Amino acid sequence: MNALAPGQSVSGDATGMSHFVVPGAIDTSHGPILYLENISVSFDGFRALHDLSLSIQTGELRCIIGPNGAGKTTMMDVVTGKTRPDAGVAFLGQTLDLTRLDEPAIAQAGVGRKFQKPTVFEQHTVWENLELASAGDKRWFAALRAALTGEVRRRIEEVLSLTHLEAQAASQAGQLSHGQKQRLEIGMLLMQQPQLLLLDEPAAGMTDEETAQLATLLDKLRGHCSMMVVEHDMAFVAALAGDAGRVTVMAEGRVLAEGTLDAVQRDERVIESYLGR
Repeated sequence: MNALAPGQSVSGDATGMSHFVVPGAIDTSHGPILYLENISVSFDGFRALHDLSLSIQTGELRCIIGPNGAGKTTMMDVVTGKTRPDAGVAFLGQTLDLTRLDEPAIAQAGVGRKFQKPTVFEQHTVWENLELASAGDKRWFAALRAALTGEVRRRIEEVLSLTHLEAQAASQAGQLSHGQKQRLEIGMLLMQQPQLLLLDEPAAGMTDEETAQLATLLDKLRGHCSMMVVEHDMAFVAALAGDAGRVTVMAEGRVLAEGTLDAVQRDERVIESYLGR
């Protein structure tokens, strides 16, 4: 048997097989990349999350829908370490306890989050935005002065292709359309090679053409990283989920229903609380 590298340990599974566990890395050897159980969060007496339980498999794209106030954003806050739960269990893979990690440690482990409003460096070019996102030293002035390695250049070109921003590579980010800025910010997250990507209403404010382009981009990312997409645009959800994709419906801080989009749309509880008759 090979000697362990410094800091490594060995974990066994039900089959008796072993695998290396690297401290700070997400161990998905048993399937789920995200596991939440009985998560509760209260703010000044208001219960934002109430015994919330769900899990997302490695490589899965999960759509999360539900009315305003359902707790969707708070759930993302728990996953990224912005909010500490009052009770419950939250794990990334098998070994990373989210309740014991701060926001930088969770991001470093491989969790990326995109908020509804795009945040880019508007005075810099699209290329420079992607280069800044990849830098080990996050101070922008140090990043721009750092030598661009062949590997980073290759990744930038790959992300430009994925996001359909090749023609805008030399343009200032502030000159982009709303939809292009949304795709650029996703590209910036991709430069950090996340294993789990959280997207909060990414299609908000987009034209139909931009929404279709975004759906195509996220579809291309299947298998490259796991994704949680919170969204209200049901046509966009339908494009992402397809016939077999799993959709989670939240209401009043907990999971109300889960299954294919067709199944949850026919669920009487979902019709009553969210979709309407």
